[in-house]
Amino acid sequence: MAPVPPPRILVLGATGFLGRWLVLELLTRGEPVAAAVRDTGRANALRRWLHDHGTDGTALTTVTADLTRPGLGLSPEDDARLAEVRDVHNLAARYAFGLTRAQAEPANVHGALHTLHWSATRPRLRRLVHLSGYRVGRDPQPRYPLDPSATAALYTSLGAYEASKHLGDAAVRVTAPGLGVPLTTVNPSSVIGHSQTGEAGQYLGLAQLVHQLHRGRLPLLPGTRRTFLPVVTVDHLARFLAAVPEHDRAPLTAHTVLDPATPCLPDLITLLAHHLGVRPPRARIPVALVRRLPRALTGADPETLTFLSEDRYDTSSADRLTSTAGLTHPPLTPALTRWATRLVEEGFGTP
Repeated sequence: MAPVPPPRILVLGATGFLGRWLVLELLTRGEPVAAAVRDTGRANALRRWLHDHGTDGTALTTVTADLTRPGLGLSPEDDARLAEVRDVHNLAARYAFGLTRAQAEPANVHGALHTLHWSATRPRLRRLVHLSGYRVGRDPQPRYPLDPSATAALYTSLGAYEASKHLGDAAVRVTAPGLGVPLTTVNPSSVIGHSQTGEAGQYLGLAQLVHQLHRGRLPLLPGTRRTFLPVVTVDHLARFLAAVPEHDRAPLTAHTVLDPATPCLPDLITLLAHHLGVRPPRARIPVALVRRLPRALTGADPETLTFLSEDRYDTSSADRLTSTAGLTHPPLTPALTRWATRLVEEGFGTP
């Protein structure tokens, strides 16, 4: 059997919801890939998942890493195994609501910078792709670092997860040019399951709203008639991420990725209610009012309310790359209903 070529792509966050789909996409394309994992158990679980999804992982290298440490916490041996890496995908993040700053910041801010600095040491580097957050990175003149009072205010107003994603995005955009690292930040909308199987594996954000709907605990829908919570299927996003290093040429690029066919939130929830055979919300309630009501009454996590907006987003750069790479979004309505069915089958992640 021919020897496995050294990996040319490193994926951080490879065992996460999106990371494993990206690894699968890259291996399917015949790319030798390195997956950064925390331990042997996660490496074995990733290989089992890949096998169950039709690839043997022969061209996969796994390395033990900790992006909260300088140099990604790599051993000298693993660092040497990554000498040929030219593309780095940082999909690693601490994603949860209700985090403290001390829990969110090491991975989402410091980890983003550690990945950037490590990428700068790769002699063959082509591009660093940083997965940013929804509604993040829209400031054309990002600032980092902020003074302590401004940083504290950001954490207070947005919550630890979203604030740390804002700071991590700004940190890499401000720092990359000085290091000479070509950088693309990708800001996806709410990521739903696979377009054909509905396979989920992530149960935060919009999935929580669907959970409330399914349980009959969504009599009132937060927002307005024009509230827009766009989605993108995990398989389309994986294909998009895989195409970025080949097609982006500018030193600094940012893409907002969403499916333009996404209906406004009230219509989206009504569609899913009819599919699940439950009653849709009777009316809408302003987000500002939901914030003032007890969480025990509304069932809404305060951090999720910042995602409910009437804003629309500039997707022109992502649309150009999608067209150039020959990609198309899969049909959205069947993707949504398959995802909702799978969420119910999986008990919305409840063991």
